[in-house]
Amino acid sequence: MKDRLDGKEFTSLIQGVFSPRVEDTHLAILVDIPDDAAQDHSKWKTRRRMAHEWTETLNMVKSDIPLKAVHLAAYANVHSNNADLPSEAFLLSQSPEFLTVSGLKNAGDPVTMENLLKTHSMIMAPAEFSPTAPLKLLSKLHGSRAATMPGFSSAMIPALRLDYEEINRRVCLLKNELDLAVAADIRFNTEMIGESRVHFDLRFRPGHASGGRIPEPGTAGNLPSGECYIVPYEGEKSEPSQSRGELPVQFDDEVVVYAIENNRAKEVLTHGPASDEEREKIAAEPAYSNIAEIGFGVLADFGIKPVHELLLDEKLGLHIAFGRSDHFGGAVGVKDFSSPGRVVHIDRIYIPETQNKIEVVEVILSYEDGSERIIMEHGAYRIF
Repeated sequence: MKDRLDGKEFTSLIQGVFSPRVEDTHLAILVDIPDDAAQDHSKWKTRRRMAHEWTETLNMVKSDIPLKAVHLAAYANVHSNNADLPSEAFLLSQSPEFLTVSGLKNAGDPVTMENLLKTHSMIMAPAEFSPTAPLKLLSKLHGSRAATMPGFSSAMIPALRLDYEEINRRVCLLKNELDLAVAADIRFNTEMIGESRVHFDLRFRPGHASGGRIPEPGTAGNLPSGECYIVPYEGEKSEPSQSRGELPVQFDDEVVVYAIENNRAKEVLTHGPASDEEREKIAAEPAYSNIAEIGFGVLADFGIKPVHELLLDEKLGLHIAFGRSDHFGGAVGVKDFSSPGRVVHIDRIYIPETQNKIEVVEVILSYEDGSERIIMEHGAYRIF
């Protein structure tokens, strides 16, 4: 299967993802640019070249979408995932494949990020560092909508050709259950360690469907997509969070087990190089320990395999994130970290290819009337 979309496929993709309206006349493809602190590499170069190729292809078929113009814009990278974007970007006419921040100002026409989002109602952002959190907030502010594609590679092209109507149906079914649930209990079985259980408090929180469609102004989501996610209650109201238990995460060959209390990783119960490193991270940056998301990806059921990029891999199954949550409707944001450059939202993905020593035995949702429903068992969904 070819590793690029042709004009017809791109037309179908834009129409399917954004459902363009009469007033949607401009689309921007937004990339970040390396510097001395965040040095360039081959995958990043390729992604920037790909963004330029997309811009040219879309401009050739813009009347079929229809659009007046598609622009390529670039900004200085922000050095970490989900950190706030810079206030300025640059509109480019040439490929940014070999561009660095030092040459950015001479490469194109400057535009404020605010004006870019106001004048381009549709955004595609195949960036190196994830812009999902800031673009969720900025899209809501400026009425644009954004498909964020951090770490995108040609290996993900097959996921852009899926039946997103069926994907969206499954994701919305999960959302309906999470909207009603007050808790999620997850039971893991870990090689050499045994069983771990963790209880997540889902009170006061809705589920969020990310089914690959972004038709409403003021919204943003990943592409490729196919997940439902929810932020556990973080205790920002008058009562503490009831999230508690033991959460295992595999780092290479080592399994780290966190003790969860009040929706935070309070301590690390295991010993080893990765355990010691995680213990230090919790001590140095308390907001890192926040449980920021429980996500349920569905794309593995469609034959999609991991490509070792978070953008796609998290859409394959259960994932649990640490760190920033305000972009998902939670309470922990940039202000809670020691500096903007330390902001993180890190997903841990529970599929055999990424955590082969940990099995998701079951995920049980609990409801206000006392009833329960098993939605996942031995890593497979029971809800569809």
